[in-house]
Amino acid sequence: MLESTTYVYDADGAILGRLASAVADLLQKASREGREDKVVIVNAEKAIVTGSPVSIMATYHAKYELNHARKGPYFPRMPDMILKRTVRGMLPYQKKSSGRRALRNLRVEIGCPSHLDGDFPDGHTAGDRSAYERPLPDRFMSLGDISAGLGAPAHRWGGDQ
Repeated sequence: MLESTTYVYDADGAILGRLASAVADLLQKASREGREDKVVIVNAEKAIVTGSPVSIMATYHAKYELNHARKGPYFPRMPDMILKRTVRGMLPYQKKSSGRRALRNLRVEIGCPSHLDGDFPDGHTAGDRSAYERPLPDRFMSLGDISAGLGAPAHRWGGDQ
C-alpha cells in the first residue's frame, strides 16, 4: 500500500452532481492505484441542486414515495446521506468490490467538525475546488431545504423547522 491522504471538501455553494462526480473520480483513482485515500465532505447541508424548487421537490418526493415502508428501497432524507448516496450512484457499488471499498473511504458531515475548522491536522489537505466550482445559478435549492421538505429534522443543521 502506498501512503494515504485525507482530502477535505467544503460543499458550501457546490453543485451536488459536480462535487459528487469529482469525489467519486478521486476515490476510484486512489483505489486503482492501491492507495487508501480518504475523503471528508463538510457542510453537506449547504450543497446546492440547480433548477426550479418545484421541480426539484417533485423529483425528490417521487424518489421518496417509490419505496415500501418495510421492504425498501430506502431513500435517505438527511442531507449528509443524500450526498453520500449521490456519490454511491457514481461508483460501481453493486458490481465491484472496489466501488464498495471506495465508498468506505468517504465520510460526509453536516456542518464542519471542530477539528477541521481553520488549519487542518497532519495528513489532511483541502480538496481541489476547480473541478466543481461554478458561479451560483439563478434557481437552486440547498440540500438542507430539500431535506426539510422531505421531513428530516432541520434543527440538526440549524435549518427552519
